[in-house]
Amino acid sequence: MSEQPLLDVSGDTSLGKVEIAPEVIEVITGIAASEVDGLSSMRGNFATGVVERFGKKSHSKGVKVELTEEGILIDLFVVLNFGVSIPQVAQKVQDNIRQTLKNMTALEIDEINIHVVGIQMDDEADDNE
Repeated sequence: MSEQPLLDVSGDTSLGKVEIAPEVIEVITGIAASEVDGLSSMRGNFATGVVERFGKKSHSKGVKVELTEEGILIDLFVVLNFGVSIPQVAQKVQDNIRQTLKNMTALEIDEINIHVVGIQMDDEADDNE
């Protein structure tokens, strides 16, 4: 497991420090992204699939957070519903994530990259039955 540094978000240190782990940003990002209409699901890796098989929901599925010298970079790997406007949904996802992280952590995000890795097709056969 790689050791990522914590984000120091405390401006006034007279009472102590406030640090936020990158995993917290991943969870907040995943929840904020799932609130947007048109997003079908998030694409995770093998480990998140195994965790979900045991009944635990992984809110950080499909989210990658990088802390660089330039700032905080977020990559989302998403599956969208068929028929939605990809640029509009991606913009809504970016806006919702940026606003939610600003409200909850007071952090400014440098980049939010949306990677559309699939389209969820509706099963017309199920609708007809």
